[in-house]
Amino acid sequence: MPTIFDNIDTPFLENPQGNGLRDALKLARSGDFCVGYFNLRGWSRIDDVVESWPAADSGSTPCRLLVGMQRLPSEELASLFSAQPIDDRVDAKRVAQLRRQVAEEFRKQLTIGIPTGSDEAGLRRLARQLRDGKLRVKLFLRHPLHAKLYLAHRDDAFTPLIAYVGSSNLTMSGLRAQGELNVDVVDKDAAEKLHRWFNDRWADTRCLDITDELIAIIEESWAGERLIPPFHIYLKIAWHLSQDARDGIKEFRVPHDIAGELLEFQLKAVQLA
Repeated sequence: MPTIFDNIDTPFLENPQGNGLRDALKLARSGDFCVGYFNLRGWSRIDDVVESWPAADSGSTPCRLLVGMQRLPSEELASLFSAQPIDDRVDAKRVAQLRRQVAEEFRKQLTIGIPTGSDEAGLRRLARQLRDGKLRVKLFLRHPLHAKLYLAHRDDAFTPLIAYVGSSNLTMSGLRAQGELNVDVVDKDAAEKLHRWFNDRWADTRCLDITDELIAIIEESWAGERLIPPFHIYLKIAWHLSQDARDGIKEFRVPHDIAGELLEFQLKAVQLA
């Protein structure tokens, strides 16, 4: 009988029964995850388990994460009634656009909330695992993907694969908060079918590797390990504080009858004012 995880009576991430997601991952050697939404900070809920898995080699990646491309309701409606098939609209130009769009969405995640020491440490661990090849992330572009699937591969002759299917995204609230519903799949045949389903989408030609983009986003953010000189911070603050003045210089023009009577420094002063 499958176990139902609702984060009320039975927590999904970890529970006293010892059959939650973290419990399964602790006994695993690798994992495959498919989610509709990935929160960079949410990775800290399981990053220590992934860190304990064997290092990546030339033939395998300890953890593969497949993220679905989400659409706004208006975009869903436009796609539904479009005369052109979805596959025909995802060309190279569209792929580049989606890559930029997704990168911007991940950057926005890091502007929400007040940064904490634990957030910074968690994001740095994520960036390190991405660089070391312990985690590889792909974006599925064939069609909107809302599935939530977690696969734990184990060295166990009786239960080599445990799957979890449900509603929890890889976010802090999705893994721990109420309003979610997940079940475990321990039947060998069913789990293998879910594994094949994941592999088919991972190998899809419309599946885009965004690992390098995520590394760059974290390293360029407040969680990056590269030290920024104080003078560069000063220049950035000065740039933003002088925005109105710079706009005035570009947009305001002193009338000709007045400009002829002013020296150059006086003209600049009028424009800045």
